[in-house]
Amino acid sequence: MRILFVCSGNTCRSPMAEALFRDLWEREERPVPLTVGSAGLAAVPGEKASSHARKLLAERGIDLESHRSRLLQEDLVKETELILVMTRLQRNLLLDRFPEARGKVHLLKEYAGMEDGEPDISDPFGGDLEKYRRTLEEIEAILPKVLANILNEGGRQDESSSR
Repeated sequence: MRILFVCSGNTCRSPMAEALFRDLWEREERPVPLTVGSAGLAAVPGEKASSHARKLLAERGIDLESHRSRLLQEDLVKETELILVMTRLQRNLLLDRFPEARGKVHLLKEYAGMEDGEPDISDPFGGDLEKYRRTLEEIEAILPKVLANILNEGGRQDESSSR
């Protein structure tokens, strides 16, 4: 199975989610093979993750130094079974650009079953370290539920969150 975290520029939210999820996955028994990646809908290819994202993940023992942003392309969409986006706007843009992805594109919070409250993960880009920390902690709290979904249900394939 291939999972892709998607945000706008692929320098903040999606690389943090990718790195945290990979770390979480590697601590599991890993009953199925899994590839984790990230991309951005408006990414400038080759950019480093933001300095705040790198710093916060380093505090958790996760190295984000080698991350380089990449633009979401059709081939990546085709080869990915589960695409988790940070906002409703990103979901809509992705599905406008790649309508064939319907059914495998989900809001991160909705996929985790956390539909109460604000459905979007706010973008810390340009913010201070504390704004990044709040975003990271929000993502970090969601990922165990995403993992449980993948392990226990084989991933939710309903289309309710991809409309």
